[in-house]
Parts: sequence; C-alpha cells; structure tokens
Amino acid sequence: MKEISIVIPLYNEEKSLAALADKLENVLKNLGQSYEIIFIDDGSTDNSFSILETLCETKDNIKVYQLRTNFGKSYALNVGFKVADGDIVITMDADLQDDPHEIPNMLAKIREGYDIVSGWKKDRKDPLFKVLSSKVFNYVTRKFSGVNLHDFNCGLKAYRKEAVQNIDIYGEIHRFIPVLADWKGFKITEIQVRHHARQFGRSKYGSERFLSGLFDFATICFITRYMFHPMHFFGKLGITLFAIGFAIDFYLTIQWIIYYVILDYPTVLTGRPLLLFGVLLLILGSLFLATGLISEMFLFLNITSSKRNEEFMIKKTISSGRKH
Repeated sequence: MKEISIVIPLYNEEKSLAALADKLENVLKNLGQSYEIIFIDDGSTDNSFSILETLCETKDNIKVYQLRTNFGKSYALNVGFKVADGDIVITMDADLQDDPHEIPNMLAKIREGYDIVSGWKKDRKDPLFKVLSSKVFNYVTRKFSGVNLHDFNCGLKAYRKEAVQNIDIYGEIHRFIPVLADWKGFKITEIQVRHHARQFGRSKYGSERFLSGLFDFATICFITRYMFHPMHFFGKLGITLFAIGFAIDFYLTIQWIIYYVILDYPTVLTGRPLLLFGVLLLILGSLFLATGLISEMFLFLNITSSKRNEEFMIKKTISSGRKH
C-alpha cells in the first residue's frame, strides 16, 4: 500500500513526460511518504509509451498502463482510479501546465477533513477563447448543480481513496466529477493553483467539445436529480403531455356533441390538425409514463448499479522493474 498515488492520463505528450517525471520525483521525495506515479497512456500514436518504458527502467515507483486505443480522458482516469493503491489519489495533466509543487498544498488541505480538493486556475495561461468558454462552462455548471467551485475542469485534484472508489466516470463526464461527488455526499473544496503555459504540442480542446459538453451536462443533471427517482422526471412529463392532449380532445368532443348531435350541424373532426395533435400528446404522455415505470423496475432490480469492467481496455502494463 502507498500513501499517495499520482494518476496522470495522457495522449501524445512525448516531449513533456521526462520533465514531468523529474519534477514529480523531486516533489514527492521531499514529502517523506510512500508514493506511486501512474501514467495512463490513452492510446498515444507518438513515442509516449516508449518514453514511459524508459522512465520505468530508470526510476522507481512508476507504473504505466497502455490502453488499446484512445478511449478518452474519463476512461483513462477511471482505469487510474481502479489501479491506484494510495490512500490519497492526486490527478494531474501530463502537459506541464499543472504544477507538481502544488501537491503539498493539496495534501495539507485534504487532511483538514475534505474528501476532494479541486484546483482553481485563477490566473489561467491559455488562449482567450479557451479561457472565456471555460468561464461560461463553470458559471453554468455552478448555477445548475449548486456546487460552488470556480474551476470544475481543472486536472489537478486530490481525492481520498474512498471517493475515487465510489465514482465511476465515462464518456467526457470527468469534467463533472465534483458534481457527482457532491451528489454522493462527499465534502469538496478548492484552492488556487499555479498554471503554466503549454510548452509542447497543442491542446486537445476543440469546438466540438461544446456539443458533447452539453450532452454530458444534461446527463449529469438527470443522474444527480433523478437517478433514484426516474418516475419523478418521466412521470411529470408524461402526465403533463397526457393532460394537455386529453384537454384538447375533450374540447373537440364537446364541440362535436354540440354541433353534430344537438344542433344537427355537420362537422368533421378527423381532418382537423388539432385532433391529431391531441392524440399525439396522449400517445407521447403514455409512452413517458411507461418509460418511468420501466425505469423504476430496472432500478428495483439493481441493474443501474452494475459495475463496468475496464480490463479489456488495457493493452499492456509496465512498472519499475517488471513488465506484464
């Protein structure tokens, strides 16, 4: 067992890995605690894995997990969480923008009794577009989630082991780990951390992440509010649609009775768009209600609590002194 695990997901960061390993080694040795550095190579296509193999041969306490392809940062972090032995797990990016010298500050903060300490890149060294879009993302997430953090997407975070053991992430929802943790009752705080400009390569951030981020945000909102009460969402929506459809068709039925039965005035309802719209709402309302009931059945059968198996994603594992 180790006291500290450093988990570093990476994709095509060959130029920064050696310098990052040296900086981490200097900081961690001065702490006087047992540690391990875990690199998760998320299917890099450059020489990242070769460099990591060399680091394992020349340095102690390094482990490397090479994934079979580029699964994404969330999957890479999830693998790191599963294999980490440390009582405290610290995550950071591999591009040298996160400062390893912030690790002692994060450890001191988490030992005050917090389960998660998130970094806040207040003075962020990134292009203006990335900074502004991040501010919008953080503001919206803060307002809708109720989690009062300034920087949800900072890669530099510290976790107690029980926190990472109870958080499963996939897709791109690593950006919402604090929201998931808060939903599960973990105590969260943040501290300001130094941020450096990128020295090598280019950012993996692109405009396509806006749409995926929107979908992920909707997923997180649904999970944190309705995971254990899906009928509260589908039921409300279904009842609303069914009630509107029923009101429309009831109105048309009364109209038909008055004009056709009582006044003997011929009127045709089958060709009216309003009638078709009312029937459509009745059908949709019934479907949402049925979906809510089926979701409750799945929840009762504990299907939603099944665990993912990440082992199939790992192509090769190496650590200081041995290979697998």
